Amino acid sequence: MVSSTSPSSNLPIAFAANYTRIRLWKLRLVALIDFPHPRHHQAERTKMRFILSVRTFLFALVLLAISSASSAQIGIAVSVRFAPPELPVYEQPICPEDGYIWTPGYWAYGDDDYYWVPGTWVMAPEVGYLWTPGYWGNDGDDYIFHQGYWGTEVGFYGGINYGYGYFGRGYEGGRWDNGHFAYNQSVSRVNITINHNVYNTRVEDNNRGNRVSFNGGNGGVQVRATSQEEAAGRERHIAPVTAQTQHVESARSNPELRTSANHGKPPIAATAKPGAFKDSGAVAASEGGTVHAAPDASSHNNIRQASETPHPAAENNRPATETARPATESTRPNPTVHARDLPPSEHAANPNTGNSKQDQKYQQQQQKLETQQSSERQKLQARQDQDHQRLPQKPANEPRQQPLEQKHQQQTQQLAQKHTQQQQQLQQRQQTPQHPAAATPKPAEKEKPAA
Repeated sequence: MVSSTSPSSNLPIAFAANYTRIRLWKLRLVALIDFPHPRHHQAERTKMRFILSVRTFLFALVLLAISSASSAQIGIAVSVRFAPPELPVYEQPICPEDGYIWTPGYWAYGDDDYYWVPGTWVMAPEVGYLWTPGYWGNDGDDYIFHQGYWGTEVGFYGGINYGYGYFGRGYEGGRWDNGHFAYNQSVSRVNITINHNVYNTRVEDNNRGNRVSFNGGNGGVQVRATSQEEAAGRERHIAPVTAQTQHVESARSNPELRTSANHGKPPIAATAKPGAFKDSGAVAASEGGTVHAAPDASSHNNIRQASETPHPAAENNRPATETARPATESTRPNPTVHARDLPPSEHAANPNTGNSKQDQKYQQQQQKLETQQSSERQKLQARQDQDHQRLPQKPANEPRQQPLEQKHQQQTQQLAQKHTQQQQQLQQRQQTPQHPAAATPKPAEKEKPAA
């Protein structure tokens, strides 16, 4: 007898077979998408931490680059209690070479007196960059100097009419053209045999005859910065180049350029190149300016970083170590807290041994030593300024500022002692060869009776 099986009787068997296949497929799928073992998680976390560390490091480098670029704009601000003299009248020297841009002269302050920094032609630090002159601005009872800078646009310089293209707004003495600087012959003095890129554009000087050297306050130039000038002030800047800083140091150490000696009419008003005070291109002022008398409170003249708040009200809220600095200024010649407070090295008298070649050699040695010492002062000043920038400007950091000031004072005193010893050693070396020469006639006199 043949048994027959109905279709319904095979359902459990077919379901079991399909269930087995589905189970196998699931196991295979799970095998394909299986998650890594715990040790892989640890490796992945280590890798992520490494990537985050690299990103943090790169971000720190970007911040450091930004702070370095901005620190180039930080200079030394000078606060004086009385106004600078009027600008003298002088003739611009002829431009020495292509690529040089005129930087006008101005009155600077140091060692309790104003001194004239001669105008000069300076090679631009980069193609496309122009010079924005510094200027004095009145801030209540004080006159604060705002440092000049290089930038792709000319910013605000107080509306001061420095002349020769700087008539209060912008610069009309020349312009950049396809990577070359072209000179406006109607404003700048050039020699077409030397300066081949020239053009002629007549410029109206609406401030002709106005020789006021400061902005704001009683008797100052009453103009404000335009939106374009403010935008230029926020762009990337380059601080005065080394040739300019050495030019200022040379002017500061020259007693003839002080108002106490020249009465507002400097004998060296402009030079063809920075520091070329004795070259044929140097010119004297044809007319001097009015010198303002220093008040009794001139001892409160202060030198501080430009990053600090210049307003007089903020000065009253400064820490005790900072408020003591003006008193230190009034007790010269010992302001040795920072390198910037060191007085310029005194120039030794020109040697006069009777031997011109020897005198010239001694003079070159003296100039070399002065240049070296000036460079060392600037480097120490830059390091000390960086130390101050690392400290947030908050009263809570006073405990950290006091040891820092003591450290800076020790550094400055050591540098001053080192420079004094170097000057003394150089003078001794220069004087040593003179003694045998002075003693030579005596043996000759003793030999005469013997003969």
